[in-house]
Amino acid sequence: LSYSIGFTLTEQVQQAVLRLPKSAWTPAYDADRQVRPGAWVAELTGLLDLTGWPKGMRVIARKKRPHPGAQLRFTDIDGNRVTCFVTDTKQGQLADLELRHRRRARAEDRIRCAKDTGLANLPLHHFTRNQIWCELVALACELLTWMQMLALPGTTARGYEPKRLRLRLFAVAGRLVRGGRRVRLRLASRWPWARDIPTALDRLQALPAPP
Repeated sequence: LSYSIGFTLTEQVQQAVLRLPKSAWTPAYDADRQVRPGAWVAELTGLLDLTGWPKGMRVIARKKRPHPGAQLRFTDIDGNRVTCFVTDTKQGQLADLELRHRRRARAEDRIRCAKDTGLANLPLHHFTRNQIWCELVALACELLTWMQMLALPGTTARGYEPKRLRLRLFAVAGRLVRGGRRVRLRLASRWPWARDIPTALDRLQALPAPP
């Protein structure tokens, strides 16, 4: 096991960042492991007093130019936004370790979505019953994720979170009409997101049957 945890940007860390030479910074990666313009990473471990901290812990800093219009913070250094994290991973390039740490945000997004799907509260009185409830929430999250990946690619609806999915897609009024040995789904034409639903159904029907 190894850990990767956000590290507080203290005054000691800020001073260490200022002491780093320009050559110590290497380009950071984007989500596709390509060099990201305007973002760099460097290691601060040797510049900090880590007495009392876990043995073998490393402190890695990332700085980037804020996007246009972003409000600067007091902790921003030389116009760059600086963040840090700690890890005990010894191998790997700094950019790879920083990318791994940043990808944790996706897990945190899923936790937030799970809370919106029913995990925010445990409604039952017994542990085993709440355990079943958590399993149902996890199943619902998986169904939502696969539905968005398979049925909604290339649309803005693929990025919807549960609350928006319920409002725009799941709550639309519809009616099943049978005729000519076929079943048709009729949706209100004035619903702004009505077209996403038949498009999603067509894509699901076009998928090959599982073996």
